[in-house]
Amino acid sequence: MSTVGLVELYVFILAGFVGFQVITRVPPLLHTPLMSATNAISGISLVGSLVAAGSDYNTTSTILGVVAVTSATINVVGGFLITERMLRMFRRGEDKK
Repeated sequence: MSTVGLVELYVFILAGFVGFQVITRVPPLLHTPLMSATNAISGISLVGSLVAAGSDYNTTSTILGVVAVTSATINVVGGFLITERMLRMFRRGEDKK
């Protein structure tokens, strides 16, 4: 493995660790607004993945673009479902549907 590959692996592991530490320390009160912001970012990545899938560079880029579109779509839809569920938890008893 080259030096560049080791640096990339190091950065990936460090980013995963820092991300986990940040997410686990978010208070429940801030979870729903952060989920909404994350959904917006996922929507942006969905647009970017649509561009990647639609660009006609080669077959590999198209396949990776389709995988990215699928993953981003699942992320956006799941995020909205979770946000809706969290918001329903804060409604009064008679307002829940």
